[in-house]
Amino acid sequence: MRHEIAEVRASRERLVLAADAGRRGIERELHEGVQQDLVALAVNLQLAGQLVDTDPAAAKTLLEEMGRDIRQALVETAQLAQRVYPPLLEAGLAVALRSALATAAISIPVAVDVAPSARYPHTVARTIYLCCLEILEHAETGARATVTVRDEPAGVVFDLVVNGTRPADPELNASRDRVEALGGRLTIASEPGGGARVTGSLPLPR
Repeated sequence: MRHEIAEVRASRERLVLAADAGRRGIERELHEGVQQDLVALAVNLQLAGQLVDTDPAAAKTLLEEMGRDIRQALVETAQLAQRVYPPLLEAGLAVALRSALATAAISIPVAVDVAPSARYPHTVARTIYLCCLEILEHAETGARATVTVRDEPAGVVFDLVVNGTRPADPELNASRDRVEALGGRLTIASEPGGGARVTGSLPLPR
């Protein structure tokens, strides 16, 4: 019993530390990414204004470059927003996962097998969403992955199979803590070729 209590406390502490680390990461990306982009845009906008009369062609080129920078900044801002709160979860887990995999910092191909009509409580859907992204964002280049979510009598189960690489312990520990915080269970098994299968089971409120 003492061991179980200690493990629960350690798990909660890891969740708090992971949340703090996530917030620090977002702050750093805002400062070093989006903020720096906006500063550069402000400087270039002032320069373009000075060039309009003296060198219209150079001003046009600079404005086109700024347009590309703005589009990139919008992509980066959307990625940060998904990490803070994935708004597309309101449209369903399948939509949110596919959208995140198309825009997040994931460099490997991922197949998603989730019923479009699947609807889960927000805490359950968010846990599955964050677990998948945390593990996939750290997958090695050249790997391939499959995400499957299915209903079972005891709740919902998600399988994340990554071929060619094994998730690192920090990502697995963070995902395990998220799942266990909702009364679920997360396991990992080896796959042929050096890959891994991460399986999470979560109870659904009655």
